Amino acid sequence: MRKKLAFVMVVLSLILLAAAFWFLKRNVYSKEVLRIEILGPAEAELAGEVDYIVKYKNNGNIRLEEPRLVFEFPEYTEIISNGGSGERKNSLRQEKELDDIYPGEEKTVSFKGRLLGKENAAKTAKAWLSYRPKNIIAQYESATTFTTIIKSVPLTFEFDIPSKVEPGKESLFRVNYFSNLNYPLSGLRVKVEYPSGFEFVESLPRALGGNEWDIPLLNKTEGGRIGITGKLGGEIGETKIFRASLGLWKGEKFILLKEITRGIEIARPSIFISMKINDLPEYIANPGDYLHYDISFKNTGEKVFEDLFLVVQLEKDIFDFDTVQSGLGQVQKEAGSIIWDHNTMPQLKFLPGMEEGKVEFYIKLKEELPQSPLIRTKISLSFIREEFINKINTELALLQKGYFNQGPFKNSGPLPPQVGQQTTYTVSWQVKNAYSDVKNLKIVAVLPPQVRLTGEFAPPDARLTFDQQSREIIWEIGDLLSKEASPEVFFQIAFMPDISQKDEIVGLVVSARAIGEDVWTGKTVESDAVSVSTDLPDDPSVSESQGVVQ
Repeated sequence: MRKKLAFVMVVLSLILLAAAFWFLKRNVYSKEVLRIEILGPAEAELAGEVDYIVKYKNNGNIRLEEPRLVFEFPEYTEIISNGGSGERKNSLRQEKELDDIYPGEEKTVSFKGRLLGKENAAKTAKAWLSYRPKNIIAQYESATTFTTIIKSVPLTFEFDIPSKVEPGKESLFRVNYFSNLNYPLSGLRVKVEYPSGFEFVESLPRALGGNEWDIPLLNKTEGGRIGITGKLGGEIGETKIFRASLGLWKGEKFILLKEITRGIEIARPSIFISMKINDLPEYIANPGDYLHYDISFKNTGEKVFEDLFLVVQLEKDIFDFDTVQSGLGQVQKEAGSIIWDHNTMPQLKFLPGMEEGKVEFYIKLKEELPQSPLIRTKISLSFIREEFINKINTELALLQKGYFNQGPFKNSGPLPPQVGQQTTYTVSWQVKNAYSDVKNLKIVAVLPPQVRLTGEFAPPDARLTFDQQSREIIWEIGDLLSKEASPEVFFQIAFMPDISQKDEIVGLVVSARAIGEDVWTGKTVESDAVSVSTDLPDDPSVSESQGVVQ
């Protein structure tokens, strides 16, 4: 009897073990059966709409129940609501309850947003899908990520400041900003970090705390300028660094979009006071200038000098010696010199201590000059010899033209222009440089109230900005070498004339001026251009009568 009972117990145990093995085998599940991935763009433009597609598929033979999808947008994303259940519009973390996922079933869920951040920032989206396989108590979760690079930030953000300033001198420093973004930006702020030794005086518009400015809503082709007045101190020759950042506030977080730096050198004040040209000790000339030389000499010691003579030596290849007016000085054209002696000047006959005298003459520079020209003036006062260097500015030539049927853009609208109707035109700017390199070169012009930018530029990376208040359009060229090809930019404008302009040829782009800093002289050089008007004299396909507003 006992043996029979033991046998039965063994059989029952085997049956229970087999049942347990079958149950466990049936309920073993791998989370790899559920495949989840995020589909989206590898690159995006700042604030451009990005559509993330979360794709999931049940590759197993078991129904997946109670599925719940969690999607997390990248940091600083502006969410575009789909209006689905479980969404929280302003939350980066979106949750969705899904229907059961049957074997072989594949579905997608879309999430849309606008990425915010600086250029080349990597933005990573994340997704988790939790679920419970049928007849299994345990919960499983599958996860994935996807990264998008902000490749394009079509915002212009530039310093417009001098490269040199004198210590303690009140100077103007500007920051320009402009948007060519196809999306309005709000909550913008500019922050400027000043170098040591900077004393803030005032700014326009008024600053928050002296170094921050709130920017109003910025639409496409809109921009502005911040002007900062201050004094900069430091050692002669020292370089001071200005830094600025452009970003926007989202809640209590500041999102950086652009950052720039710019160095300024503390310039040495002029210490050469023995010679002036046109009343300036360091006069920077222009080709063709008529120069007035004023040469002073002073005995700074106690010894008396007698029977002196003064010789001024000039270079014949840059001066027109036929124009010399030297008073008591004797001109020697072949030698390129002018001489004064003690027989004609009392101060050269007898010069006591702390006494001074001077000579003066006039002469004209030639129109055509060598590359990187300079004025080398050698002065000999008996046994004392000095050489003074004055540089000559380069010559800029700004060409401004307007077209309707030429250029890289297709223009539209009535021709002649009609009151109350829009006509578009193409404007080209080209600047030529004659002698020496130019830096910080820019073109500045004014658009009348009836004219606006369309946002079409060529080349597309041209640094164009527009100040809504002053109506100034600015092309920041930067550096232009003397032997470099002349840069050119095209932009499209739209003109809608009003009734006061009827029967007139109207200026479209006025007061165009090229402004830059001659690297050779360190001085500002300028060139004005003829205004572009509706008669478009540079477009042979447009007659003068087609420029009269109807």
